[in-house]
Amino acid sequence: AARPNRDLKERKGDDIAHRAMRASINRPPTPDPDEEPEKELTLQEMINIKLIESGEKEKLMELLRERLIECGWRDEMKALCRAYARKKGRNNVTVDDLVHVITPKGRASVPDSVKAELLQRIRSFLISVPL
Repeated sequence: AARPNRDLKERKGDDIAHRAMRASINRPPTPDPDEEPEKELTLQEMINIKLIESGEKEKLMELLRERLIECGWRDEMKALCRAYARKKGRNNVTVDDLVHVITPKGRASVPDSVKAELLQRIRSFLISVPL
């Protein structure tokens, strides 16, 4: 049979221990959901938001696509992917494999003129929009 008085005392002891642990200096206080500080946005995040909201980011992406096709970069990347797939065997290559292998080469081979044009467009945008 259960001993009701003893169980009650044990539960009170557990409750006291639990409260002491909650107030421990070794444990950071649990933040109150009503007191959550607003996360400060970085300048990069603010710029990205402005680019997206204005539609400028999509325009820049389209310009980048056009320039990379015009200069032959896209065809180079396709050729690298095909060569890698032939080397490894078509059935042994995943998209993740291709991305992992090709991305460093692709980033390094974007022509400086394309980078400069995009950078100039971004600068012009930033001058025209208040942050």
